[in-house]
Amino acid sequence: MIILKDIELRRGSKLLLGDACATIQPGQRLALIGANGSGKSSLFAMLLGKLHQDQGDIEGLSTLRLAHMAQEVHATDLPAGEYVWRGDQQLADLLDRLAACEAREDFTAAARIHSELEAMDGYSAERHTRLLLQGLGFADEAYERPVSDFSGGWRIRLNLARALMTPSDLLLLDEPTNHLDLDATIWLQQWLQQYPGTLLMISHDRDFIDATCERILHIEQQQLQSYKGNYSQFEAQRAERLANQQAIFEKQQRRIAEIDAFVARFRYKATKAKQAQSRLKELERMQTVAPAHADSPFDFSFPVPDKFSDPLLRLDEASLGYGDTRILNQVELQLRPGSRYGLLGRNGAGKSTLLKSLVGELPLLAGERSAGEHLRIGYFDQQQLEALDMEASPTQHIQRLSPDVREQEILNFLGGFNFRGDAATSAVAPFSGGEKARLALAMVVWQKPNLLVLDEPTNHLDLEMRHAMEVALQAYEGALVLVSHDRHMLRNTVEELLLVHDGCVEEYRDDLEGYEKWILKQLRDDKPATQASSANEPSAKEKRQQAAAQRERLRPLKKRLDTVEKDMARVERELESIQQQLADTSLYEVARKDDLAALLAQEADLKPQAEALEMEWLELQEELEQLEAS
Repeated sequence: MIILKDIELRRGSKLLLGDACATIQPGQRLALIGANGSGKSSLFAMLLGKLHQDQGDIEGLSTLRLAHMAQEVHATDLPAGEYVWRGDQQLADLLDRLAACEAREDFTAAARIHSELEAMDGYSAERHTRLLLQGLGFADEAYERPVSDFSGGWRIRLNLARALMTPSDLLLLDEPTNHLDLDATIWLQQWLQQYPGTLLMISHDRDFIDATCERILHIEQQQLQSYKGNYSQFEAQRAERLANQQAIFEKQQRRIAEIDAFVARFRYKATKAKQAQSRLKELERMQTVAPAHADSPFDFSFPVPDKFSDPLLRLDEASLGYGDTRILNQVELQLRPGSRYGLLGRNGAGKSTLLKSLVGELPLLAGERSAGEHLRIGYFDQQQLEALDMEASPTQHIQRLSPDVREQEILNFLGGFNFRGDAATSAVAPFSGGEKARLALAMVVWQKPNLLVLDEPTNHLDLEMRHAMEVALQAYEGALVLVSHDRHMLRNTVEELLLVHDGCVEEYRDDLEGYEKWILKQLRDDKPATQASSANEPSAKEKRQQAAAQRERLRPLKKRLDTVEKDMARVERELESIQQQLADTSLYEVARKDDLAALLAQEADLKPQAEALEMEWLELQEELEQLEAS
């Protein structure tokens, strides 16, 4: 049993928890929820011993084996499979000792270690590791590839696999679904349902919480409130508690008003002074009840688009992919005002390829893309966060989209995304992932699109922002194409499902529950390499050769990507320098017209270069991700 008693926890001068208490029973599965910045990750850091509470006691942790999901992983040349199974420290120590014994030909000691490995089922470690990697979306050959070969999102998946591989009594997972697609989310959900230890998980995915957790710990107003049941039950219980609290508050306020009125009237009358003093003492003893607060800090909507075309966008007999690689064939899709599609499909099936082709970032390999005259696309993916200007404020980002709009109008708009006061005028650089995602979404909303294309828009967003986004999307009058691992978001915002599978895009006639069953069956049918009993099973040497060949395929891509990124940075610096020079008012005097013309000519030459480099960067990045997933 873990007991948190009268915990006070601060980050700098900010109070996160005050006199907070909680009891966690062995084997319980709990979701820790609360607004971004409320202290969830700090509470995890305290449980991990990385942050010490300012006051209070923690009991019951010292005897527990603890596993947690790290949020970062540094580049290492360790093979991905080894990186994962080294999460089991006892196993790693035994295998290191075994290698040392065999190197010095101490076969007696090696035999003892073999016995220990057999006793702890150590020989099944590779099979378990491969199952974890497969469930989280890795191809079989990923087992042998160095961790340094993988991009950031895939390294986070490796951290998750390593945490699941670690034997534990208490498992701490911080946003485990953030970098997962829907099929990996469904697999993880099933794995956690069978986990025998105590689970404490930070998540903003309500369907995932409902399926995996039996109790909610809610951080609110520096307190830990415990609710029995899953997230849906928590919502009902919290609403009832807040209603009761508000009723008690209002009753207390009426009593305080009565006492104040009585004291004001009779305090100085001799016959009533004693009663007045008695009521004052009652007031002193009274424990003040705070008013109930359940207001969301988010309040925004999608403005009605200025114009529509019908259809907005069509793909006819379209083949989609990169270079000579076709990923999707004969795609037929028509998007009209009011179309609301959710895309389903396994990792690497081509969902992102379809989205990039729809928005025009990826040219078709064959077929036709027809855009309506009034098409206005609002596109969101995780790369939009990286494209933000870290030195600019949210207000400046919107001003660049609409230079003629009054600043107060922009501030009012940003307030709906909880950018208020300094948050609206401060540089983006120190913002959290959630704040950057909110800003990127705000920029999409501001532009009044009539077609929304959203690729995992809920990553980093807390539950209140997700709810506000659902409400806004439900009222949106344009067309919507959505990829999301958040099933609650899909269920409440789209009307039709499309399955991207086996090179095709087709209507999916079942519901999300049916898709969940289909995914689990697909995963059962996919046998990891160690389970296949084929005569053609590649040897360890062949696997290493295959991994080396994969690295060779990736090397020129990575080299070109590095060159393109450097060229992008150079062109960006040159454009920024030109902008600074163009801001000089003396440049517009008649005597300097030649200087002005030269600068404008340079700018006209550089802008197409910047666009071409960005397009190439996007194509290279997508091709790299496709190869990593294959």
